[in-house]
This record gives sequence, structure tokens and C-alpha cells, in this order.
Amino acid sequence: MPVNENIPQKEEMRIAQFMAHCGVASRRSCEEIILAGRVTINGAPVETLGTKASAKDTVCVDGKQIHLEETMRYVLLNKPIGYVCSSSDEKDRPVACDLLKEKYSERLYNVGRLDMFSSGAIIFTNDGEFAAKLSHPSAELEKEYVVESMQPLPKFLAKDFEKGVRVENVFYKCKSAVELNSHKLKIILVEGKNREIRRVFEHYEAVIKYLNRVRIGCVSIEGLAPGEFRDLSKEEVRSLLKLCKNYKM
Repeated sequence: MPVNENIPQKEEMRIAQFMAHCGVASRRSCEEIILAGRVTINGAPVETLGTKASAKDTVCVDGKQIHLEETMRYVLLNKPIGYVCSSSDEKDRPVACDLLKEKYSERLYNVGRLDMFSSGAIIFTNDGEFAAKLSHPSAELEKEYVVESMQPLPKFLAKDFEKGVRVENVFYKCKSAVELNSHKLKIILVEGKNREIRRVFEHYEAVIKYLNRVRIGCVSIEGLAPGEFRDLSKEEVRSLLKLCKNYKM
């Protein structure tokens, strides 16, 4: 995996960017942590997002010092059903990132989410810039899902989802929806609102048996059993960024 060569150790940067390069979270999530009053620089609380820091400063989050990561990690996990996508869980449910801890010492966090009852592809990283690019709605990065219902698929679900469906004042529209058989649908999203597929199925009173994300952009979970993971290649990382419509060379 590439060394974090693009961050001069003496260069000052905005505190959220610094935290993202330390592997704390994506830059947007880091801003929320800062505004919650959880960050200090050289013992002083950070009060504005414009505050800057460098490697020579002592930066702490919740009292624990953070450091710029030397190695960038990009990991694809086939998340099993029953795991939540968060750094910790107040209900003590299994956490997906714990599946990676035996191999990786770096603090890795998920790019996007899958709900507890969904399975499949999810990327973990300590590169805040990479995470921000992939997860921003303007990226329009394809995510492919295979969904199976308990009963035969409602007649117009696929076509309506492609045209757009309004559920409780929220508009949901997929890039494509193809029936694989009477119970199974392949869906491609480029935005992915919260629980989008589940809300559309509920709107049609269709009960989901399983929901599996099989692909993110150019990477798929083919060859990975549930709970297994692998490092993304340098070429896969570059290709994912190039697929993002918000990516600039």
C-alpha cells in the first residue's frame, strides 16, 4: 500500500483535513467531531473549523493523541449479515471494522454504510480524502445490489424504481433495475439514500429475504466469502477515484 508521501510533516492544514490524514474519519465526520468540542491542539480546545495544525503539534481527540498515518490502507470487506457499520455500538452488536483488527494496526473506518441486515461490499480506509471523494453524492459511483424478496416481485416495482418513486416525500430513483427471476432483482444505485432499497420495497409491500451489495464501482466481492476481506490494488484505488464524477486529476 502507498506511503502517505503527499503530506509534508511540517505543513499546516485545516484541522479536519489533518484529522482525516490521521485516519480518524472522513473530513466531514471530523468536522462534526470538532464542533462537538472533542478536539484539542497543544492542550487548547479547537473552537473553529478554520484552525490549522501540523505534525509538530500535539493534536488529541477525546484526550488521545493522534498522528499522521504513514501507510494508507484500502480494504474491501464482504460484510456478513448481523454486523453494524460504525466504530463502536452502544447496543454491543458486532461491529464490521472489528473483523479487520487482527491484520491491520491502523484505525480504519467504513466508506459509506450497509445496514445490519444487509451484506456485501464495503470499503474501509484510513485515507480521509479518498473516503470523502467516494462517499460524496456528487461522485455518482455505482453500487450494485442483488435483492431477493419473500414473495414474487410486485409487477411494476422495477420499472417504477427506474422512473422514480416518491415515498413519504422522499424521491428514490435507481440507475437500473433488472429482474433476474420472479423473486430476485439486480439494482444499481448511483446516490444511495438511507435504506433506499428497503423503503422502496416496503412501499410496494414486498418483504426482502436478503439484500447483498455485490459491487462498488470497479471492485466486487467475487471470491470473498462473508467475513473475508482483501487489500485493494493501487490500480483499483486509482480506478475508483477516476470513476467518481467529482474527481479532478
